Amino acid sequence: MISNNGQNKQLPNELTSTFKELQVLKHLRKAGITKTFGFSCGFLFQLIFCLIFENKNWFRTLEGKKSADFPAKDAVYRFLNKSTFAWRRFLLFLSAHTIGKVTRLSNHDRPKVLVLDDSSYDRNRSKSVELLARCFDHASQKMRFYKGFRMLTLGWSDGATFIPVDFSLLSSKTSQINGITSKIDKRSSGYKRRLEALQSAPEQIPDMIQRALNTGIDASYVLMDTWFTHQPIIKNIKELGLDVIGMVKNLKQRYFVDGERVNLNDLYRLAAPIQGKKGLLRSIQTTQANGVPVKMVFVRNRNKKSEWLAILSTDCTLDDQEIIRIYGMRWDIEVFFKTTKSLLKLQKEFQGRSYDSLISHTTIVFTRYIVLSWQNRCSTDQRTLGGMFYELCDEISDLDWAIALQQLIELLEDTLKESNKKIQKLIKRQLQQWIAGLPGYIKAYLPISVCES
Repeated sequence: MISNNGQNKQLPNELTSTFKELQVLKHLRKAGITKTFGFSCGFLFQLIFCLIFENKNWFRTLEGKKSADFPAKDAVYRFLNKSTFAWRRFLLFLSAHTIGKVTRLSNHDRPKVLVLDDSSYDRNRSKSVELLARCFDHASQKMRFYKGFRMLTLGWSDGATFIPVDFSLLSSKTSQINGITSKIDKRSSGYKRRLEALQSAPEQIPDMIQRALNTGIDASYVLMDTWFTHQPIIKNIKELGLDVIGMVKNLKQRYFVDGERVNLNDLYRLAAPIQGKKGLLRSIQTTQANGVPVKMVFVRNRNKKSEWLAILSTDCTLDDQEIIRIYGMRWDIEVFFKTTKSLLKLQKEFQGRSYDSLISHTTIVFTRYIVLSWQNRCSTDQRTLGGMFYELCDEISDLDWAIALQQLIELLEDTLKESNKKIQKLIKRQLQQWIAGLPGYIKAYLPISVCES
């Protein structure tokens, strides 16, 4: 009885207020993620969202004592496998709304950046996953191959808060293990995302940035590592009206200095040395072979002090130290990848075979991170994201007794109404004394009318 009555209150208090503040369910409806009958998409979304905080997966939830209180297994999997749901639109709406709220909390002059990077999405034990491919993990020290996808991710940061904006799970045309299912409706958004999965990362990057700008996300720079800082991509981003700051490898790219074509090593020798600034070696303004003017800053490699690293900026008005400081904001996306995989169960929680289930579950995981980031930004204490995650897990485990406590108070109130006035006053006085002595975190779960009476 307790669970049934509290079925719509399974979000912890902190998450309930955050869901309302960020208008999560409104963005779901706005993106067209709705159903005409059965459990609502909002209910199913919240159910999946909270699984991680209960330290259970969907299988263990259905095997538990309260399985009768939850929808059947097929209801959740149909929700995740629906190809007509526009999950990208939902994520863009939610991230743009959250970024707007974060921007109002920060200084107007503070630089806002888009961060671009990719990470491995492992499915090494899978055989029948749609669009499964053999991918190369360039970020791993082992330089390994794995079965799965490349998760190309675009995020926003102001140096204090990171918000994921868009992503694409990239397969491969040449190393593909499984193809696109023939049952998919080619008019659906799911089919369009399947076609995108077969494109290369450079083909998708301009479109991802353009979608973010069209949604109203404010940013001045795009930060990239050496894997993406190439001249054609830089030119495409400049045409969108944004500047690029990224680390450059010494490849075949050429630069013009006084009409002479030089490589990166030659550019380092021609650059003027910087005196009195620790870690900064040299800087020079030059022009790329495709005509884009850039400023190149050379810094010492902390891992190998005999070598240097080159950081490029298309905004030549920035000073050397500011370029390094802004580029340091790129690390936020590495923390994001680590958090989603270690704490939020990305690529582990559901083992679906359809490409739609991978997209929908990844979007839900990104939503978890957005909610935690917003709470972390609004919090007055210095809790980390990991600390907030474990606090929410503890609060979820306390929900059942909290609902039971509320019903016990309501039962006492009903009993008081049937007794005479003297007994009512006596019991009310004792009840008020008992409530007054309770800790604040327990009072938060009590009905407002009881606390005020």
